[in-house]
Amino acid sequence: MSEMIAPEKVAANADAIQEVARMDQLAGPAQRAESPLHHADLDTIAKKGPKNGGVTLQEHKLLGHLVIRGSQDNQAFLAGAREALGFDLPTEPLSSVEQGDRSVRWIAPDEWLLIVPGEDAFQVEEQLRAAMGGHFAIVNVSGGQTVLELSGPDVRMVLKKSTPYDVHDRNFPVGKVVTSVFAKTQAVIRRTGEDRWELVIRRSFADYVWLWLQDASAEFGLVVKA
Repeated sequence: MSEMIAPEKVAANADAIQEVARMDQLAGPAQRAESPLHHADLDTIAKKGPKNGGVTLQEHKLLGHLVIRGSQDNQAFLAGAREALGFDLPTEPLSSVEQGDRSVRWIAPDEWLLIVPGEDAFQVEEQLRAAMGGHFAIVNVSGGQTVLELSGPDVRMVLKKSTPYDVHDRNFPVGKVVTSVFAKTQAVIRRTGEDRWELVIRRSFADYVWLWLQDASAEFGLVVKA
């Protein structure tokens, strides 16, 4: 027979579970944090590889990635996010906001991806939880993703090889963000400048995307930036 649990016991258990779930994922001094492309040794390639080419690749590694879920009809949720971040979550579909070293990508009507410096991720999560009200969820996925920046005069040609999404200026202005097929995986693609784009990719596909980008950019020349 199942046990009847008193309300105060349920609340205590819920608090305990919540505390366990809210864990700082930043590696301590006894652990060595490695990016998904650590094995590729991009720093050495940057030093010894080509210095000129039509496409430049740089990994922005070990950043804090927070998935935020909530309803746009929940004003306590939106106001709390504004209070904690200092700016509004983008509510226009396929848009993004960047302020200083923090950036937010619209993923779905009730989902956003916030990227912050890795050492700030836990503190930002705590600030969001303290400020936001109503029903919401925050998940730290920092260990499962990385950011690749692609830039240069030929980067759009590489993107045309890699994704079926239309990356023409008229359809993909600066600031726009989409989650789309990229080669045989998927990526969150954001245009951050005239000839600069950003890919958020999953750790498990990082090696595949790295190999794909080397092949796709071979005819233009690939420069790796540390």
